[in-house]
Amino acid sequence: MSNYEVPDVWKWNKEEKNTFGNQPIAGSRFEQKLPVGKEPLQVYSLGTPNGQKVAIMLEELNEAGVKEATYDLYKIHIGEGDQFGSDFVDINPNSKIPAMVDYSQDKPLRVFESANILLHLAEKFNHFAPTNLAGKTEMMNWLFWQIGSAPYVGGGFGHFYNYAPTKQEYPINRFTMETKRQLDLLDKHLADKDYINGDEYTIADMAIWPWYGRLVQGSLYGDAAEFLKANDYTNLMDWANRIGDRPAVKRALELEYKDIK
Repeated sequence: MSNYEVPDVWKWNKEEKNTFGNQPIAGSRFEQKLPVGKEPLQVYSLGTPNGQKVAIMLEELNEAGVKEATYDLYKIHIGEGDQFGSDFVDINPNSKIPAMVDYSQDKPLRVFESANILLHLAEKFNHFAPTNLAGKTEMMNWLFWQIGSAPYVGGGFGHFYNYAPTKQEYPINRFTMETKRQLDLLDKHLADKDYINGDEYTIADMAIWPWYGRLVQGSLYGDAAEFLKANDYTNLMDWANRIGDRPAVKRALELEYKDIK
């Protein structure tokens, strides 16, 4: 039972610190000079589920023999606030990883939001996205589903189950309910499919797997897979293992991120 009384107007306690450096204001907090390597794609990221999406795509392009998809990968340590530096904010004003600059253009092009980076790379190199209207529309259905749904898993379930300083029944129950609904949705969808789009491996798989595949495999939020009875979702588990066994995916999880300092 909480004794918290909701005030008439919320006020920010500037003295209260939190792990992720959250504040109710946007913009840069300090001057920063990010390194720029020699490759055409400069990626500033971290090995979180959202960061892994882009790493997987880049390694899959490498596996497919796309020689132009070379990149430098730099670590944005969100626990130390690197995402609030002036150079990073110039690339992504929302201060979230991953972010990328495409220097292969006449004018360098900033690309932020993980799904947009996947789409940019898929269209630029003509890989891992259907070109027919029906196939692309179905892929986009699931890509946007992931973007809209994952905050319930990460910001909701993952936060209250694994990161919150105290265990609270109401939010854990609320977000567990929705997370299991999403797992059940994927499990039913994959009952007769090898991949999210059917027989074709696409960026929809790359977007969904780091969140839901890794969750049911037991790689997110401590013992969450056991808590969620992830083994019950057999179709989803088969898909998760199928994606996890891909050489490019394995390499993406083992990538070393260059220091920015």
